[in-house]
Amino acid sequence: MNPIKIMYLNPVGTSHYDQFFADLFQAHKYPNTEVHVTSLNPAVGPITNLEYRTYEAIVTADIIRATHQAAQEGFDALVIGCFYDTALHDAREISGDMIVIAPCHASIEIALHIANNFSVIVGQRKWVNQMKNTIRGYGYGDKLMSFHDVGINVVEFQQDHNFIQKQLIAAAHKAVTDDYAESLILGCTLETGFYQELEAELGVPVIDPTLASFKAAEHAALLKRDFGWKPSRKWSCQAPPTHETAAFALFQESYQFGKRVIVPNG
Repeated sequence: MNPIKIMYLNPVGTSHYDQFFADLFQAHKYPNTEVHVTSLNPAVGPITNLEYRTYEAIVTADIIRATHQAAQEGFDALVIGCFYDTALHDAREISGDMIVIAPCHASIEIALHIANNFSVIVGQRKWVNQMKNTIRGYGYGDKLMSFHDVGINVVEFQQDHNFIQKQLIAAAHKAVTDDYAESLILGCTLETGFYQELEAELGVPVIDPTLASFKAAEHAALLKRDFGWKPSRKWSCQAPPTHETAAFALFQESYQFGKRVIVPNG
């Protein structure tokens, strides 16, 4: 049987975290899954985070080109690895038969399989407005109990683990005790590596968004193979006409990723 092919797109202009994610997926993937961890190669240079809408806007075109490239290479599913779910709907439009997954949406769906509500633990208060609007847009606003921030930016989450863990536990206690959260979602893909300690401390499910989105992509790929459930192309899901994309010269050249780390099947 051909392997399931998943691309995890680290949607920033640096490959610094690619091996980190590749090692994580090596430990958690199905044996028959092949994972390509890629990062972007934006013309503006090494953007290290998407904490600001400005940065998201700048890399969106690269995410679209990367998605189109992954679809052309025959990937079953692609994950856009940012909890803002940057360009999710835009990427889905151009993905062909490839399924596109993003961490916020995937994490919520998993949380609500095992609890009736959730709170989100984020790095900066800046993130809350955008993420809250995203969650409401998905139709889950009434399930959201609260946001709690820990005053930490994206690039700091993998530096001092003991300090980060203490901050996350303190915020999580408030969410569970004060806001009656029944599950917790970590609101950044670089908050990876802390969920088990938080679960042991809080006694509620804690969803790691990197693992949640990756496993959702694997599951979606299996459903596509077993039942033919692939992206719709009717009405709002209609893709751009190929004669127009050709006339606009949008995808004439293959997208060159910043880096690619391959985790083979087996």
